[in-house]
Amino acid sequence: MPGGLPGGPDTAGARLGAEPRPVGTPRTVGVVWGLLVLNTLGSAGARTIIPLPRSLIQLVTMGSLVGAFALALALNLRLRIQASAFLFLLTLLLVPSVISSAHLESGFGALFRCTRLALFVGTLWLLSRWWDGGPTFVRHHIRMYFAVLASVAAGLVVSPGAAMPDLYGGRLVGALWPLTPPQIGQYAAVITGLAVLLLLGRRTDRASAAVVIVPSLVLLALTHTRTATLGLLIGLALAIGSLVLSSAAARRFFTWTVLCATVAAVGFSSALQAWFLRGQSKENFSNLTGREKVWDALLAAPRTTSEQLFGVGLGDKSFGGLPIDNSWLAVYNEQGLTGIGLVAAIIIVLAGVALLRPPSLSRACAIFLISYCAIASYTEAGLGDASPYLLHLAVAASLLAAPAATAPPSTPTVPRRHLPRWAKDRR
Repeated sequence: MPGGLPGGPDTAGARLGAEPRPVGTPRTVGVVWGLLVLNTLGSAGARTIIPLPRSLIQLVTMGSLVGAFALALALNLRLRIQASAFLFLLTLLLVPSVISSAHLESGFGALFRCTRLALFVGTLWLLSRWWDGGPTFVRHHIRMYFAVLASVAAGLVVSPGAAMPDLYGGRLVGALWPLTPPQIGQYAAVITGLAVLLLLGRRTDRASAAVVIVPSLVLLALTHTRTATLGLLIGLALAIGSLVLSSAAARRFFTWTVLCATVAAVGFSSALQAWFLRGQSKENFSNLTGREKVWDALLAAPRTTSEQLFGVGLGDKSFGGLPIDNSWLAVYNEQGLTGIGLVAAIIIVLAGVALLRPPSLSRACAIFLISYCAIASYTEAGLGDASPYLLHLAVAASLLAAPAATAPPSTPTVPRRHLPRWAKDRR
């Protein structure tokens, strides 16, 4: 009824010229996203307060992926998906993964990881129905990783010694769930940057943003993670720079940030240098904490033509028992030159679409996520397999997706018998 309660029954269809109500994103989509986040936390890390068998952790993480796929399928039984170059290229990445893993050079675990990647990509396809260029998935991303950081903070309160062990040089680790310092730093940096951008875009208030930003920055500082810190600073600079011409708040924030950074660099240069070096020698710092030795050995290893093109199969991102810690070399080792080409195409396509879009909050968040993943790819692995980095890029793809076009409401046809006499056709 016209003039009825706003929360009452929907009678819009009975009114002339009434617009259909937009279909929102179901809350269950947030649950699916949370299960994907849980799956990408991994099973290797620091010792926890209560020892957790690795088999149990793997059961939980893999079970969460199966649950995410089943729940996404239940939400999207008609398989309505949105075309996406990102998802298409990610699907193509399965081809070299399966070809190389079928040789079993990396054992049966390679086929298991291929199945995991296929379920991961399939779940993203099912969720693409709700990719509309809005900040919905940004909010899911922040909530889920903030919950992960809350568990890290809880472990720090319960057992500071276990949360900052000597084994990791006193850096913060996960004491309740096995998380390494780079993982915690990555999560803290990403949600800090997204919360800052939502605040500048007036999509959240200062109190809500502070609840996320302040503790995340504290945890980031305790991890002493240089890659995450640089990714946060450079990514925010690029994202806010894309808003400078269209947002007065972004201009003010950019000006004050540059001013504060200059003062901090002058007044606290020695403290910042000590934090950045983490007690390491300049020689150890220059060769990236020994990473270059692994990289050189990987590139010097003999390979067949098939291994150069398609890799040796999905593994644990290590070479000779040591972590590779470089996304491009990890992809080259496991998926070959074909995998490198596809991963590079994913980054280039997302960056190109972001640059071609007009200035907006969604574009700024996408630029931040893309630039962060590109920077972190130099010292962290994960762009070629189910990982938080692919989830970051999936959020960027959802922000760059064009909203579904809605058909204009049609005027209801009035039966001829109800027309006045003067409006009826005269024969």
